[in-house]
Amino acid sequence: MKTFKIFGWKFNITPIRICLLAITAISIVVVLIRMITGFGVITNLNDDWPWGLWISFDVLTGVALAGGGYSTALIVNILHRDRYHPIARGALVSSLLGYLLVMAGLFLDIGQWFNFWRPFISWGYSSVLFEVFWCISIYTTIQVLEFGEIVTEKIGQKFHTILKKTMPVLLIIGVIFPTLHQSSLGSLFLIAVHKMHPFWWSPLLPLFFLMSSFFVGAAMICVESTVASKAFHHKVSLNVLSGLAKISGGMMICYLALKVYDLASRNILPLVINGSLEANFLLAEIIIGVIIPIIIVFSRAGKTRKGLFIYGILASTGVVLNRMNVVFTAMAKNNGGYYLPSIWEFTVSVGLIAAGCLVYCFIVENFNIFGHTSHDQEQHRQSYKISA
Repeated sequence: MKTFKIFGWKFNITPIRICLLAITAISIVVVLIRMITGFGVITNLNDDWPWGLWISFDVLTGVALAGGGYSTALIVNILHRDRYHPIARGALVSSLLGYLLVMAGLFLDIGQWFNFWRPFISWGYSSVLFEVFWCISIYTTIQVLEFGEIVTEKIGQKFHTILKKTMPVLLIIGVIFPTLHQSSLGSLFLIAVHKMHPFWWSPLLPLFFLMSSFFVGAAMICVESTVASKAFHHKVSLNVLSGLAKISGGMMICYLALKVYDLASRNILPLVINGSLEANFLLAEIIIGVIIPIIIVFSRAGKTRKGLFIYGILASTGVVLNRMNVVFTAMAKNNGGYYLPSIWEFTVSVGLIAAGCLVYCFIVENFNIFGHTSHDQEQHRQSYKISA
């Protein structure tokens, strides 16, 4: 491993990071071609499938997987569960990067990308998508300001006190806005009642999106902490992770019960075992992403790092399956057949993830993300009380 240093900043060079850099460079070339030529050359989008991989995975799934920031902020700063404070900064960083990648994915999916500024001046009050755009934009800005508290510990120290005093307000706002756009992403599909398979269309869709974004936050934190312990030799207390997973597991139980009730109330629960492609995809989503993680969390496996890592992977996979099912599986029969993303669409999506991983590594190696002590925690709590 070699370390690259310049002007006091460092970045470790490893074989994995070299691969990530190569993937990012290739995706940048593809993005430039997309900007110049439009969608037709590098995507398989058409009039039947105007929303493809970049919306379903990079935006809808990305927003959900980045939910660890608001769920952790709610638990730590609003409910004052201080035992989870050591994971707060890591969750903020991963969530911020997730939302920045979501914004990049959303930008890429705008046909005439040079008109990206129009929603800022053209107010579509009746549009759910307009509300989602503004909420995501504002929440990303809030996260940047929250991250400013970390940055100003190293550079621009004169602004640190100011940012620290504004943190209580930022934290409250930062919890409110995600609940709006997470649920509104589900609301986008309410108008598609005659196009979606009844397994996934539901009047409760906004609530399902919100609940899943909450419980997958803890799952992603378990995955992130495991990877960080290997890469940066930072271990989060097992009690912290298992406690957070149990909170997530409780929400998953509520989600599962509500899902079964929803299917039963619309008289389609028996269809879940009819062996159709849609039924199999739904069962995979629920069994892999909800039932097995619940079993892990409330068993002995939920008290081990390996078990929590598997729980995190499965729960995250379940949310990915859910968003893919809502966008693709649910609409395939009414949209002229199935849509298969091009290799270049996959390249861009993987490139965004690679870029996010590289930036995450840079931040962790140059800022105090994992070294937040109990003394810092007490100072933060006193600051919150005084400001409130």
